[in-house]
Amino acid sequence: MDNKKFKMQSAAVSLSDMEIFVFPNLMYSLVLANIMSPNIWKWLEEPKFEGFDKLSPYRKVVKLKQYIMDNYVFNLDLDTWGLTTQEEQIKRFSDIIDPSVLSESNALFGYHGDEYYFDIDIRRHFRLDKYDGNVIPYWKTETVEAMDSFVYKDSYSKGAGECVSLAALYAAAMFVVAKVPLKDIYMMATPLHSQGFIDINGGVLFNNRRLVTKNMWFNGSALSAQARRALENEQVTIVSHETGYTHVVYDEASLDAEAFETFSTKLRAFLTTNLDSEILCNFLRQDADIRKCFQMRCVGCGERLQYIPVERVLEYEHGSPYRLSDNTRPKLMASIDCEEFHQSPMQNRIILNDVEECLNDEIIDLSKEECIEKLKKIVFKGCCNAERAANALIEFCITKPKLPDFEKKKKFLEKEPNLGVTTDMSREEIIERLESIRELNEMADMAFYAYRDLTVTDYRPFYDAAFNRNPVSIVNCENMSDDEIVAYIRKLENISIYSEDGRLAQPDEVWNYKRGDGAEKAILLGNILASRKGRSEVAVELKNEEACVYVDGQKLVSFVSKKNLNIPKYII
Repeated sequence: MDNKKFKMQSAAVSLSDMEIFVFPNLMYSLVLANIMSPNIWKWLEEPKFEGFDKLSPYRKVVKLKQYIMDNYVFNLDLDTWGLTTQEEQIKRFSDIIDPSVLSESNALFGYHGDEYYFDIDIRRHFRLDKYDGNVIPYWKTETVEAMDSFVYKDSYSKGAGECVSLAALYAAAMFVVAKVPLKDIYMMATPLHSQGFIDINGGVLFNNRRLVTKNMWFNGSALSAQARRALENEQVTIVSHETGYTHVVYDEASLDAEAFETFSTKLRAFLTTNLDSEILCNFLRQDADIRKCFQMRCVGCGERLQYIPVERVLEYEHGSPYRLSDNTRPKLMASIDCEEFHQSPMQNRIILNDVEECLNDEIIDLSKEECIEKLKKIVFKGCCNAERAANALIEFCITKPKLPDFEKKKKFLEKEPNLGVTTDMSREEIIERLESIRELNEMADMAFYAYRDLTVTDYRPFYDAAFNRNPVSIVNCENMSDDEIVAYIRKLENISIYSEDGRLAQPDEVWNYKRGDGAEKAILLGNILASRKGRSEVAVELKNEEACVYVDGQKLVSFVSKKNLNIPKYII
C-alpha cells in the first residue's frame, strides 16, 4: 500500500488537529462522517425542531445554535486524549511535510502568529508548561458519537468536543437539520482555531459553540472580540469545501476556483462595514484606551447640558438591556446616577455627539486615503494619538483575512466527481452515493475511515491508530496488574458508542466512556498489554461473535462481540 495513503487513512481514524493540518481533506471528511451518522438524524425527532421546516434559513440556524449550546460544551482537556512529542510526530510526517514549514504554521510545533497567545505564552495558556517543551497534546477531533458520549465521562453532564469537532458538528447539523446545502458551507482552519462560514443572510460564522453574524462581528462586545481574534491575527491554513481544499503550505489545491472566489468575496464582505455612529460606538466599546478620548453630552436636570466620560456610560451597559450604540441610548443615559455627570465639558475629550453629527453628514470610505485623513480630522480631532486611533478603527471596520494565495497554486489536482449529496436525500441515499464514488473521490473515501466502519474499510489503518495513538488507557492503568486490567475491562458496560455493526471505537474512547463491545474491549486490552509485554508478543483476533486477545501465542481472554467482524489474528 502507498505509505502516504495509509497514513492518511490511519489519520482519518484518529483525527487529531495535527493530522488534519497534514491531510486537509480530512476536515470535510469528518463533516461527511457526521452527516452519515444516525446521531444527528435523530435530532430531527426532537420536539425542539417541530415545525422547523417553516422557519427562515437564518431562524433555523439560530435555533440549531441554541440546541448545540444546550447539549455540548467546549473541551480542550489535555488528559482526554493524552500526550505525544513533537519529535515523534515530525518523524511520522517527515516524508510528507517539511518540519520547518510545520513549525511556522502549526501551533503545536512553534507557531506564534497570534500576538495574544504569544504574549501569554501558548504553552502556559494550554497548561503545557508543566511538561517538557517538546510535549504536545493529541487533541483528537471527535466524531459526533464520541462527542455525545462525554456524558459517560467523569465530570461531564453533556456532550463535548474541541474546536474542530464543534465546527464539523455545526456543519453536519446545518446540512441535516437546517437543510443548508453543502455548497454554502465552508470550513476554515488556522493554527490555533477552526471555524466555518455559511453563505446565508450575508454570512454566518460558527466558532466553537458560537454563531457570529455580521452585526455581531461589529458589536464591540467581549464575545465578538474573542470570535474576531483568529481571522484578525492568524493565517488561514486550510479552506475546505465539498469541492475540495486549499492549504497554505501545499502547492497543490483541489478546491473549485469558482467556489473559492465565492467564499473569498463573501467572507471579505462579511468582515467589512461602513463607518457610522453605531459602528463608532461599538468600536469604543471594544477599545478601552481610545474610549478615554471621548465624552457624552446630554440634557440633565433643569434642562441643563451635562457631560460624562464614555467609559462610564459603557460601564452602565453591563447588566443593562440598553446600549450606547442604538435607539435605547436615552434610556441608558436616564439610568445613570446624577453624580456621575459633569456640569461643563471635560478638557482634552472629544464630544461624541458632535462626531456623530459629522458622520451623519459625511460619507467616509475607509478604503480611500483622503477619507482616512478626513477621519482623523472629523472623528479624532483633539485625540492625543489620532493616528493610532484611526488605524485601530479602520482595522475594526475592515478585517483582511489572511487566506491561502489561491492564484499562486502551482498545481490543481485532477477534478474528482462531485459529492452529489443534497439536502433532499435520506441518510441511506447519502451513504449509498458516497460509497459509489469512493474510488474516485478521496474526501468521500476518507469519510468512511472517519466513520470507523470496518465492514467497508481496510482494518489495518484502524489498528495502526488504535495501537500507536491511544496513550490514555495505557497511562491510567499503570498501577494495575494484568489480572486487574482484564477484570476491569470485563466489567465495562457491554455497549459500543457506535450503534451500528462494524463501527468500532478506539481504545481511549472505550476507556474514557467506560463502555464497549467485546471487539472494542479486546483491542483496548491488546493496546495496554502490548505496551507492557512488547508489541510482537500480543495479538488480537475478531471472529464473528468472539474477540480474542493472545499473549505469547496463547489465548489469554475472549469477549463476546456483536459487531459481526471477521479480522484475522493481528500481531500488534
